[in-house]
Amino acid sequence: MLMSLSFAGALMLVLIVLLLLFFRRKGAGVQLSPVVQFEEKLQLLSQARDNGELAEQDFTLAATELKTQYLQQQQNQQRVSGSPTTWVLGTSVLVLLGTVWLYSLTGHFTALQNWQTAQQLLPEYGERALLNKGEPLTEEEINLFALALRTKISKEGDDAVAWFVIGRIWLSKGMLDDAIEAFEKALALTPNRINVLISYSQALLVAAGDEHLAKAARSLSKVLQQDPDNTDALSMLAMVAEERGDKEQAQQAWHLLLPKLETNDPRYALVQQKLGLMPAAEQNTTAQVSGRQVSVELSISPELAQQYKAGTLFVFAKAVDGPPLPLAVQKLAVFSGTQTITLSEAQAMQQGWTLANADRIQISALLSLSGQVLDDENGPQVQSDILSFDEAALRLSLSLQP
Repeated sequence: MLMSLSFAGALMLVLIVLLLLFFRRKGAGVQLSPVVQFEEKLQLLSQARDNGELAEQDFTLAATELKTQYLQQQQNQQRVSGSPTTWVLGTSVLVLLGTVWLYSLTGHFTALQNWQTAQQLLPEYGERALLNKGEPLTEEEINLFALALRTKISKEGDDAVAWFVIGRIWLSKGMLDDAIEAFEKALALTPNRINVLISYSQALLVAAGDEHLAKAARSLSKVLQQDPDNTDALSMLAMVAEERGDKEQAQQAWHLLLPKLETNDPRYALVQQKLGLMPAAEQNTTAQVSGRQVSVELSISPELAQQYKAGTLFVFAKAVDGPPLPLAVQKLAVFSGTQTITLSEAQAMQQGWTLANADRIQISALLSLSGQVLDDENGPQVQSDILSFDEAALRLSLSLQP
C-alpha cells in the first residue's frame, strides 16, 4: 500500500521537474528573440544615419522609441516566463493533494487491505461457509470470501468448486444474473455435478421467465436421471411445472415427492395441500405445518386488485440480519379482500436458508407485474415491523392499499 503511494508520488515529482524544464527552456528561447531584433533594428538605423538617409535628430528619436519598445517587451516576457513556473508549481501541488485525497476517498486503501485479508482468510472462510465450522459468515465476510475466490480463479484458472461457491454467494445476495452465470461456468467444467445442477435450477426458478424455467427443467431432469429419489429436484420440478402452467406434470411430481418425505419434513404438509389431501379447513392452519411458521392475514383493496389483476402477489420473509434473499416466499394470484397466508420453512428459495436460520425477520407483501419478487420492488408493497421468533408460530395482519 505504501509502495503504491510512494510510486505515485515519485511519478508526480518527475512530472513537475519535466514541466519546469520545459517552461524554462521555452522562456529562454523567447528572451533571446527581442535582443536580436533590437540589435538588428538599431544597426539598420545607424546605417541609415551614416549614409545620410536619416537626420541625427530623427535617428535619436527612432533609437529612443526602439529602446522603449525593447524594454516593454522585456517586462512582458518576464511576466510571461514567471507565470508558467508559478502555474506549474501551484497546479502540481493541487494535483498531488487531489490524487492522495481521491485515492483515499475512493477506498483504494481499504480495498487493497480487504483484498489482502481475503487472501489470508480464504481457508477459514471456506470452512465456515461450506463445512459450518465456527460462526456463520457476516455480510462483509461473504463479500471478502467472494473476492478471494475470484482472485484464486484469476491466478490459477477456472475452478468448478470456486465458481459454484461464488454462485451460491451471489444467489444469497439476490444477484440472480451473476449467480446464474457463475453456475453455468461451474457446469461447463463439471456438467453432471448434482449440487451444482440443483443450485443452478434454484437460481433459474427464482429468476422465472420461460427461458429460465425451461433450463431449470432440463437441469432437474439431469439430476433425476442420476438420483431418482432426490427430493429437492422433485420439489423444484413440481414448482417449475406450476410456473409453466403444466398442472398435470406438477401433480405427478408432487405424487412422486410425497412418499419420499418424512412426516416431520416442513414440505410434507405443503405437498399434501398441493395434492388436495388436506381438508380445506386445515389448509391455512399453522398446526399442520412443522417448524417455524408465520400466518399473515393480508387484505388487498379492490382498487389495487383491479389494477394488478394480471400481476402476481408475493408474500415473503427476510432476515433482518443476513443476506437479502427471502427466507420463505408464497407466490399467489392477486385477490380482493382478506386471506390468511402461511409462510413456513417449506417455502425456502435456497436450501439451507429458511425461517429456521434467522431469529429476527420482517414480512412483506408485494404486488408485481413482472412476476419476479427480486426485480420488481417498485410495486405496491407493505412491510411488517421487526418480528422475533420467541415462539415457533407467529401471527400478524397486513394491508395493501393504494
